[in-house]
Amino acid sequence: MTGQDTGRPALPLAELNTATRIGLVYMASSTLMEAEMYAMATPAATVHTSRVTLPSVTVDGIDAMMRSPELRTAVELVAQAPLDVLLFGGTSASFLHGTAWDRMLIEHLEQWSGLAGRCTTTSTASVAALDAVGAGAIALVTPYRQEVIDRAERFFGDNGHPVVASVGLGITDDRELARVALDEVYDLAVATDIGDADAVFISCTNFASVGAIAALEEKLGKPVISAVQASFWYALEMTGSSAARPGFGRLFGVRAPVTVAGS
Repeated sequence: MTGQDTGRPALPLAELNTATRIGLVYMASSTLMEAEMYAMATPAATVHTSRVTLPSVTVDGIDAMMRSPELRTAVELVAQAPLDVLLFGGTSASFLHGTAWDRMLIEHLEQWSGLAGRCTTTSTASVAALDAVGAGAIALVTPYRQEVIDRAERFFGDNGHPVVASVGLGITDDRELARVALDEVYDLAVATDIGDADAVFISCTNFASVGAIAALEEKLGKPVISAVQASFWYALEMTGSSAARPGFGRLFGVRAPVTVAGS
């Protein structure tokens, strides 16, 4: 096949070999996060994924996933690649049992991967993003049922971001989350935002978001943070990478108070 014209652009191999490699542990039934991360990324960042089974988007289903031996196996598998940072790409799974749970998860990621100081979660990234844009109170947009929203409100409130308005779609099938149209997510965010909210947060990494962020910020006049956007931004911040395309929100114009991995 060498030298044959396939009709595809040549891969920028030199850039790929020096790219920031983001390891991602993600739900087996989820489909949106990698696509949204690549939409925001230049060729100077690549995403490498390992997966775990999520029985249902309920407290019991999420908890079962997080206590399954699959999680450690998924981490160990993806960490065989020469990664610069490792991200657990689940919002509800990392905030499920509060801040101490989220921090313990990061400790486990570091232990299982051998990437000390180079692991994070979507929930940690989301708090860092809200802090970075100067948000206090937030409006929370989710596809979740109420029991999961309650856990989210507790987590963000405990981390300095009280939830003053929230909405959920009551979806418990992970595959159904990805089928919610971006226009519907946009409308939900507009309807949920209230004057007392300093920012809007769109939760869930299998819920379309990044394509609406710029339009929402223009409409609402305030920062809009999504779980996928925050995850990608924070991974870049942890590595000192600038591999983000413009047009995906105010967040990419601010810095996170993190130590660059390897420095």
